Amino acid sequence: MASLALNTTTSLSPSLTTIRSRLSPPKSAILRHNNNRCASRPISTLPALRTAGLGTLRPLVSSNGFSRAVKSRGRVIAVKASASAAAAGAAPVVPAEKKPWQGAAIQPLIASIATGIVLWFVPVPSGVSRNAWQLLAIFLATIVGIITQPLPLGAVALLGLGASVLTKTLTFAAAFSGFGDPIPWLIALAFFFARGFIKTGLGNRIAYQFVSLFGSSSLGLGYSLVFSEALLAPAIPSVSARAGGIFLPLVKSLCVACGSNVGDGTENKLGSWLMLTCFQTSVISSSMFLTAMAANPLSATLTLNTIKQTIGWTDWAKAAIVPGLVSLIVVPVLLYVIYPPTVKTSPDAPKLAREKLEKMGPMSTNEIVMAGTLLLTVGLWIFGGILNVDAVTAAIVGLSILLVSGVVTWKECLGEAVAWDTLTWFAALIAMAGYLNKYGLISWFSQTVVKFVGGLGLSWQYSFGILVLLYFYSHYFFASGAAHIGAMFTAFLSVASALGTPPYFGAMVLAFLSNLMGGLTHYGIGSAPVFYGANYVPLAKWWGYGFLISVVNIIIWLGVGGAWWKFIGLW
Repeated sequence: MASLALNTTTSLSPSLTTIRSRLSPPKSAILRHNNNRCASRPISTLPALRTAGLGTLRPLVSSNGFSRAVKSRGRVIAVKASASAAAAGAAPVVPAEKKPWQGAAIQPLIASIATGIVLWFVPVPSGVSRNAWQLLAIFLATIVGIITQPLPLGAVALLGLGASVLTKTLTFAAAFSGFGDPIPWLIALAFFFARGFIKTGLGNRIAYQFVSLFGSSSLGLGYSLVFSEALLAPAIPSVSARAGGIFLPLVKSLCVACGSNVGDGTENKLGSWLMLTCFQTSVISSSMFLTAMAANPLSATLTLNTIKQTIGWTDWAKAAIVPGLVSLIVVPVLLYVIYPPTVKTSPDAPKLAREKLEKMGPMSTNEIVMAGTLLLTVGLWIFGGILNVDAVTAAIVGLSILLVSGVVTWKECLGEAVAWDTLTWFAALIAMAGYLNKYGLISWFSQTVVKFVGGLGLSWQYSFGILVLLYFYSHYFFASGAAHIGAMFTAFLSVASALGTPPYFGAMVLAFLSNLMGGLTHYGIGSAPVFYGANYVPLAKWWGYGFLISVVNIIIWLGVGGAWWKFIGLW
C-alpha cells in the first residue's frame, strides 16, 4: 500500500502557505493501489483542510491512479504520491468496511410478491367472490414467502396480515383473529415447558434413562420414543399437547445429551432424524384412535350426520391398528435410510448414561416441582373432558405453577424467540385459512372437484382414489386439521357415496387421512410447528420428506389397510 502526503507547489496562491503551516502534524490521505486502480481516503480524514476555510473538498483521481487533486471553490490542490510519508512511518488507514445488508433477501421477496400480484390480477372464477380470490393471492404469496424465507417466518406472516388489512381484504379483527385460537398458544406454552424441562435438569435425567435402556443404537432410541408416544395417544386427545408438553422437551434433551445441537453443525448427528421421525409418527398415532386428535370426533360427528352411521372408539381402533402399526414400523426406518443420523451406533452410550445419572445424584427441588407440574398437566389433558378443562387451560395452569415457584421466570419466557415467532406465523396462517373457508372458496373448490370427478364416469374405486388424493393434498391450503375436516369432509364423503363407494368405508378412510395429511407441512397439524420450531431440520427438507412420507403412508393405508378392511368386512 502506498501513502500520500499533502504537498503544495510554489505555483499555488499564497493563501496555501497558511494552510500548510496549519497542518501540524501533517495530515495524510491514503491511497490503496492495485493494478493501477486506487481508492482515496475520505476527505473527512483531513480536518485541517476543512478548518482552513476551503469548504467542501472533492477528490479527483487521475487516470494513472498515482496522483490526485482536491478541488475546492474552483481551485485545485495537487496531491502526489510521496515515499517520505511511508519513510516517516505514517500508518496506512483502511477504509471502513461496508455494513452487510440487514433487510429481506431480495430474490425470495420478489418471488413472494410476484406470486401474489400475478394471482391477484387473474380473472376471478365464476362462483368465487372478489374478496376470497384476493385473500387466496395473499395467502399463497405468504406461503411462498414462508418457503423461501426472505425474512423470518413470523415477519413474513405479519407482512401477509398487513397486506390483507391494507387491501381491505380482511378487517384488522379478522386478520388477527388467529391469535384468539387456542392451538398457537398451546404450542407457545409447550416451548416454555421445554425451557423448564431442560433448565431444571429433569430433561437430562429422563434422557439419560432412555439412553441407558435403548441408547446403544439411534434407531432403537427412536423406536422407544415412537411407541411411547403411540401409547399415550389415546389418553391425550391433543397432538399439540403430546408433542410440545411431553416429547419435544424429551427429544431436545436427548439430542443435547448425545452431542447434537442446533447451530454448531452437529444437527445431523442425531437431532435432525429424531425430530423428523417423532413428528411424522405423531400424525400416524393421531390417526389410530378416535381420542388421539382433537378433530377426530368431528369426523365421527360429520359421518353420523351425512350417512347416519356411527364410528365408535373400538370401531376406529380396530380399523386403524394394522395399517397404523405398519406405518409406525416403516416410517422411522425409511427416514433412517434416506435422512440418516451420522451416529448410528454407540455401544458405550448406555454405560456413560448410567455414569451421568450417578453424578447427577438425587432429584433437586426444582426437578421435583417440574415433574409434579408435568404430571398434573398431563393428568388434566387426560381427564380434561370429565373436568371440563381444555388443553390450553391445563397448560396455563402448569406454566403458572412454574412461574410462581421460580422454576421458570417470565424473562426466560420472553427470551424464547422461537415460541413467539411460531405463535405469530401459525396464528396468521390459521386466520387466513379460516377466512378462505368463510369467504366460500373452499366450498367452491369442493363443489368443483365433485362435479369434475363425477363427470369422469369411472368405477367407484378409481373415483374414490382421485377424491382421496385431492382431499389429502389440498391440505397445503390449511393450517388446521379441524378446519379442513369442517370445510371438505362432508362434501367429499357425499360424492364418494353417490359414486358407489361403500359409505362407512369412505368415511373411515377420509377420517384416517385427515390426520396423515398433517405431515405434509410445518403448519398442517398441531405437532408440526412444535417439532419444526426446534430448528434441527431445514424447511426445504421438512416439506420434501413430508411429501415423500405422505406417499408412503397412502400406499400403506390404502394397500395394507385396504386388505385389512376387506378382511374385517369394512367393504
